[in-house]
Amino acid sequence: MLKLKRVYEGAGEEDGFRILADRLWPRGESKEKAAIDLWEKEIAPTPGLRKWFGHTPEKFPEFRKKYIAELERNPALEPFLTTVRNRAAGGNVTLVYAAKDSKNNDAVVLKEYLEERLKEGGA
Repeated sequence: MLKLKRVYEGAGEEDGFRILADRLWPRGESKEKAAIDLWEKEIAPTPGLRKWFGHTPEKFPEFRKKYIAELERNPALEPFLTTVRNRAAGGNVTLVYAAKDSKNNDAVVLKEYLEERLKEGGA
């Protein structure tokens, strides 16, 4: 099962395998406290897209489209999907993010995208 969690909420046993979904390390968070199992920076939005979005809720629908387009042409996607599928077969996988907005961030888009691809069996 895929879950989402803000990194500042702290790690919990129910999180299972924790993947940092952001390209940048969360400000002020130690590696120990974050308890990240995998940080696949290449799956996160490109710096240009991240800066363009700037966590502006009004831009989120367009951000979603652009980020999905980036994912579709990202060579790191297929190996990442395989890792997520394998980890999810054994328990929870939690996408961890730093954004304050829990509804309009890249991890939300990534989770929905992964769920769709995993449902299709695409990897």
